[in-house]
Amino acid sequence: MTWFQVARLWELRVEVLVPLLALGLWYTRGWWRLRARGRRRTAHGWRLAAYWGGIAAWLLALVSPLAPLSEWLLSVHMVQHMLLIMVGPPLIWLANPMPVMLWALPPDARKAIGHALFGPQARVRAVLRMLTNRKVAWVLFILIYIGWHDTTLYDLALGAARIHDLQHLTFTGSAMLYWWHVVHAGPRIHGRFSFPSRLVYLLSTVPINMITGLAIAFGRHVYYTYYSSVPRYFGLSVMDDQRLAGMIMWIFGNMMILYAAVVFIFRHMAIEQRKARRRPRTTVPAA
Repeated sequence: MTWFQVARLWELRVEVLVPLLALGLWYTRGWWRLRARGRRRTAHGWRLAAYWGGIAAWLLALVSPLAPLSEWLLSVHMVQHMLLIMVGPPLIWLANPMPVMLWALPPDARKAIGHALFGPQARVRAVLRMLTNRKVAWVLFILIYIGWHDTTLYDLALGAARIHDLQHLTFTGSAMLYWWHVVHAGPRIHGRFSFPSRLVYLLSTVPINMITGLAIAFGRHVYYTYYSSVPRYFGLSVMDDQRLAGMIMWIFGNMMILYAAVVFIFRHMAIEQRKARRRPRTTVPAA
């Protein structure tokens, strides 16, 4: 297969394109309304770019040539998963989508959602807070992320389109829940999450991701037998492909987590500096 043939392998799946583009337009509508009202801090240009960057990462994973190539190369499949889990979700949450998307709705709908989440009763908020608890989010993310790499489940997903779609949905859903707590975007319904706790929450996934990636990269036999039954492209043997996939999971996955940690640390330092500048200075009386 030539690179020209690869470039023609786009899968324009309506069930993927329509919801993702609709979400992008929904956010953009709310962003424009906030900009028109002068709320540029909430509707900053970089937030719009981050949101569309997240949408683009998901589209690249699901409708670009990566999608069909993932059925022939484990390494490409791993790139696809990294886009769904480690790139799309943090970019979406950095855009702080909830308040922006609320402004795209009619006033009555905005009030109803606000009342459900922040009203005096706020039962919806209580249930949502319970279901999206930080510990639950972390455990669910790890179980789904690592669990799908079980050899039987992975081969099962590759052999059935519906199960493969379920794999991608659970990857993305659990990653959205996990990164929500890391970024701490709205709605902020879980109370205070201190800087050290958030950093531990984030970095605690590093060794788990590393061990799984290393296990795949340095395995002595083919783990995912599905790839032994498909054509080989670009001169990669099954074992070379598996080693490359493990390295991508280990290096790229941990790189994204560590990059997020660095951004998080610098952002925290900037916030603390702003707080320090706002504190009134005490003067020592002259003797």
